[in-house]
Amino acid sequence: MSVTHTKAIRIDEVGPPEVMKYVDVSLGEPGPGEVLIAQKACGLNYIDIYFRSGYYPQPLPGGIGMEASGVIEKVGPGVTHLKVGDRVAYAGRPTGAYAQARIMPAETIVQLPDAISFETGAGMMLQGLTVQYLLNDTYKVQRGDTVLFHAIAGGVGLIALQWLKAIGATVIGTVGSPEKAALAKSYGCDHVIEYRTEDFVTRVKEITNGKGVAVAYDAVGKDTFMKTLDCIAPRGMAVSFGNASGSVPPIDLAVLSSKGSLKLTRPTLMTYVHNRSLLEPMAKDLFERVTQGQIKIEIKQQYPLADAVQAHRDLEGRKTTGTTILIP
Repeated sequence: MSVTHTKAIRIDEVGPPEVMKYVDVSLGEPGPGEVLIAQKACGLNYIDIYFRSGYYPQPLPGGIGMEASGVIEKVGPGVTHLKVGDRVAYAGRPTGAYAQARIMPAETIVQLPDAISFETGAGMMLQGLTVQYLLNDTYKVQRGDTVLFHAIAGGVGLIALQWLKAIGATVIGTVGSPEKAALAKSYGCDHVIEYRTEDFVTRVKEITNGKGVAVAYDAVGKDTFMKTLDCIAPRGMAVSFGNASGSVPPIDLAVLSSKGSLKLTRPTLMTYVHNRSLLEPMAKDLFERVTQGQIKIEIKQQYPLADAVQAHRDLEGRKTTGTTILIP
């Protein structure tokens, strides 16, 4: 069996950014249903912090990272939709995307159009596919809907903002600083709320003339979620899809009835990317919107893969905006 040597980030224990180590790794041959990818760029996402810190458990020692782009180097038995030399991108498990090369299950991998760079491909898959299902499947946003989206200046937020404006929705976004407010406005956000200096419930009620929003998307979690429910119109939907400030506490379902027959859901991208019949049309939709210029994926930060520790410090410290990638 031939072996490929590569550099990758590994963690032996959970904890702060410093538990990540840049080490040499040996790779075997891809097995049935697997491919070997020479990676060109890796995405940085908040979910990576959840795995590194132990908030989301995984076997240790292990890898970290959920998305990347690259070129297929080898194809294992039984893989029919990919061939050597294909430009590809992916988002999903198993973790371990922070690497120069890796072996991956082929089921989560899609071909990357020539019109999309490796850097853009690595930075758009997890966030872009998340937005695709949030706005099309979790809740089907319609032209004219008023939507609340927390952390609108983040990676998912800026993609969602552009997508929502393309649909014709009115977007209320929350941000944590004047700089992020300016960024959101530059992308066309209709109403920007600085949550550190303004009460977002009061502002949402003012903006909507007391009616509330059709749907609220909340990846902040513990610090915002119960107040988010107060922003939603009767029979509207609350979508909890992340926990940047910690887990949402257990909720009494009677709260949903008392606030106006609200709907509540907690979706995850993993449900979608590991189902090829869902993944392929989702990726096609995302790629078309990017290649047509409807959605611009701006890489706001780049770090060498070896500097993953600093990248995590900056992400946790709320120092990043938009999309961040690591270059192997």
